[in-house]
Amino acid sequence: MARRRMVYEGKAKILYEGPEPGTLIQFFKDDTTAGNGEKHELIEGKGVLNNRLSEHFMTGLASIGVPTHFIKRLNMREQLVRAVEMIPLEVVVRNVAAGSMSKRLGIEEGTQLPRPIIEFYLKNDDLNDPIVSEEHIIAFGWATQQDLDDMVSLGLRVNDFMSGMMMGVGIKLIDFKIEIGRAFEGDFQRLIVADEISPDSCRLWDVETGQKLDKDVFRRDLGNLSEAYTEVAKRLGVMPRQNGSNDGPKLVH
Repeated sequence: MARRRMVYEGKAKILYEGPEPGTLIQFFKDDTTAGNGEKHELIEGKGVLNNRLSEHFMTGLASIGVPTHFIKRLNMREQLVRAVEMIPLEVVVRNVAAGSMSKRLGIEEGTQLPRPIIEFYLKNDDLNDPIVSEEHIIAFGWATQQDLDDMVSLGLRVNDFMSGMMMGVGIKLIDFKIEIGRAFEGDFQRLIVADEISPDSCRLWDVETGQKLDKDVFRRDLGNLSEAYTEVAKRLGVMPRQNGSNDGPKLVH
């Protein structure tokens, strides 16, 4: 079998050339980082969980008409995705104050926000992904005003869908990050959700206990990250609970 050409390697994923023009294979690694890579560990099985959870979320979004780059899952660690031109911005949607927002603005973590707040961050590891305004984005040509309007609309639609899905299994969606790409169809362009949606890119708290079920478990040394992600997968039905079995969790194929 011919070796696939690597297109890009990030902290948590690798992109390979896809089998057809305009496609890529997205491989989920077990690497786990925090603090822009300052903290790094390999957590066995994390890539498998994120692959399955991202498939679950992307498929659900497509079912309600939100366009995504996801085509199909290939195996336990890989999925076939559409190649897009990535906009160099992270779109963060916040429902509850946490993380950098609490630090920046002095708002107590856990404070319910009056409405979902959308923030934009420039994707640049050397600059530690700084927050940027719409003025910056338009002035420096990272996106147009129409792009921004579309990104806000996509962010809010993803928020509505994800909030409802999570609340249905006793999890509160605190905030999340998405990345967006330009998909071209001839001369026509549209924006679609790309990259991944997983506990790596969301803050998820148990509704009853406030227990964190996201990457803050790793960032803040709060316990076993794999167990937290597995709990999310079990509640969503991506990984069934094993009754009376000592064989450990098994992912649904």
